[in-house]
Amino acid sequence: MKKRIVIFASGNGTNTQNVIKYFQNTNVAEVVCVFSNKKDAKALNRSKALKVEALSFSKAEMLAPKGLLSLLKERKPDLIVLAGFLLKFPENIIKTFQNKVINIHPALLPKYGGKGMYGHYVHQAVVKNKETETGITIHYVNQQYDEGAIIFQKKINIAPTDTPEDVAIKVQGLEHQWFSKVIEEVLFNGKM
Repeated sequence: MKKRIVIFASGNGTNTQNVIKYFQNTNVAEVVCVFSNKKDAKALNRSKALKVEALSFSKAEMLAPKGLLSLLKERKPDLIVLAGFLLKFPENIIKTFQNKVINIHPALLPKYGGKGMYGHYVHQAVVKNKETETGITIHYVNQQYDEGAIIFQKKINIAPTDTPEDVAIKVQGLEHQWFSKVIEEVLFNGKM
């Protein structure tokens, strides 16, 4: 029986799209639903185009004791994947799905993590601080932003002339190359 993946996304959804496509070509797992806190998130449109259920919710629904958690339980996920989800993930869901919630972060944690450190803000900080490398971190989600146990990291070099936009393109390349593979590994082996 295929493993069941639920994705949470807030934005453009290229990682969401890649994960859906990766597992559509396998017999091992499938993305059964994509949730977003934004009704106009492109991630929802990308999911629907690939014939995957896509739902939006309000912050109130997310924080309601039974709201979002009930919807999740109905979908019976083996793994919950945060792919550019910008809100702090609810504690009741983390506790219910212990060690079954993972996130991808566009930097080498513990550097450049925490509240407000996402997307372009991360890449700006990396360039401003003249870092020579950055990368991606895939980690378990706990009650603190970007502090869960690290599952996987991959580095890339940064040229002195790289802009935040250049860094974003390099990091996104790593995300697209590795995220689905790591998800598969976590589903079947618990860790990389």
